[in-house]
Amino acid sequence: MSDQPTAPETDLDPFADLDRRRAEALAGGGEARVAKQHEKGKLTARERLDILLDPGSFQELGQFVRHQASGFGLENNRPYGDGVVTGWGTIDGRLVYVYSQDFTVFGGSLGLAHARKIVQLMQLALENGAPVIGLNDSGGARIQEGVAALGGYADLFLQNTLASGVVPQISAILGPCAGGAVYSPAITDFTFMARGTSYMFVTGPNVVKTVTNEVVTQEELGGADTHASRSGVAHRAYPNEAALLLGIRELMGYLPSNCEDPAPRGPASDPADRADAAIDTIIPESPSTPYDIHDVISRVVDGGDFFEIHPDFAENIVVGFARLGGRSVGIVANQPAVLAGVLDIDASVKGARFVRFCDAFNIPLVVFEDVPGFMPGTDQEWNGIIRHGAKLLYAFCEATVPKVTVITRKAYGGAYDVMNSKHIRADLNLAWPTAEIAVMGPKGAVEIIRRREIAAADDPAAAEAEFTEQYRQRFANPYVAAERGYVDDVIRPSETRRTLIRALDMLENKVQTLPKKKHGNLPL
Repeated sequence: MSDQPTAPETDLDPFADLDRRRAEALAGGGEARVAKQHEKGKLTARERLDILLDPGSFQELGQFVRHQASGFGLENNRPYGDGVVTGWGTIDGRLVYVYSQDFTVFGGSLGLAHARKIVQLMQLALENGAPVIGLNDSGGARIQEGVAALGGYADLFLQNTLASGVVPQISAILGPCAGGAVYSPAITDFTFMARGTSYMFVTGPNVVKTVTNEVVTQEELGGADTHASRSGVAHRAYPNEAALLLGIRELMGYLPSNCEDPAPRGPASDPADRADAAIDTIIPESPSTPYDIHDVISRVVDGGDFFEIHPDFAENIVVGFARLGGRSVGIVANQPAVLAGVLDIDASVKGARFVRFCDAFNIPLVVFEDVPGFMPGTDQEWNGIIRHGAKLLYAFCEATVPKVTVITRKAYGGAYDVMNSKHIRADLNLAWPTAEIAVMGPKGAVEIIRRREIAAADDPAAAEAEFTEQYRQRFANPYVAAERGYVDDVIRPSETRRTLIRALDMLENKVQTLPKKKHGNLPL
């Protein structure tokens, strides 16, 4: 096989030859394969770009790239584009780079030419400071190309790593994603999946059955809901591809283009001084009664709009993006409605990764705290709650973006320290009058420090109740912490929105540095 480009056909003028080649490239794998793609409920690579990008904004790169491999019949099958469409376009007028794998061509498999197209695209994104969006629909490495395909994956993984923290990277899983193909999405910042058509796993069901004798379906092993709710690999699951692509467009509205740009501003149409009286009664009278933190977030942020990340995973902590006074912010909130808002392994890791993303891309952090502590038990201890909990602590300590905390109710024990306390460089710490800031809850504290008095009392139950109330009056309130300066102000819940917006305006030009180092050693 010659490595020279195919010469134009002699019976066509140069422009007709160009048109023919373009038509061949645009046809992908041909009508039959496109029809099969549609039968599976999937869009083609180019149809996806039409939904994702602003109309008419896509400019393709490498349309005429073809592989140079031989053997196994490859020399006689050299389609244009080599199974991936790459280029740039805009989302709401902002530049993005995008690649869209074409399952109708070689099953979207990655060979050397395919990989080089994506690597070139990512290098352009780094040089020009714009996000990269990958639409993944691939059968994995192109077996016929052997180690060249594996090398292509490694080249891509390196670019993902170099781009991490420089430009946002978003992965959409829109078909199978197996073996080495899963690691590029895993390195990126956000991974979205479509229900019923997308799968991710290191090894498929057949290999699992052979090696471990487990019988599991593709959907159970690596479907969208599995990864969105159990593994946490997927940040969101959508009912179909169109909804997923529109979800990426929505997410992009909260993100800057690169690590040097400030958080984007939107229209500040919601009055900054808006006060919602209903929020003043949102905390139940009993400290053991749950409430939904979403009800707090929606009443405070602009228009009640909240783009949640990982909504189905580790639901005892809530993270996502919103706007306050038009400014994009990252929200981190304990969720009393799930496990009382306790921090466990999954919640700690979920929160830590989100905090680090926001810090990398200059997005201020707003924390709503109602946490009784860390999850006890052998399962948590043996699986490393100490190490994983330290990730969230490390992330907040390391973050230099504006950081504001609102303690709505419980702030107990080490979890008080971890959830962006004043002691780890939070800029402003606020509390509602319902806040309880203590080493532990009143009942548990009294059982320890008043154990002898309770045991010696004529009526131990009455004595315990009395001591508990005394402890509550002394410690289970925000004023002891406020006296020491650990809480900057105690506010009515209905004042929260106004106070947060004013705080973020004040912190807009914050500059804070870390000690000189190559990098820290995050407790992985």
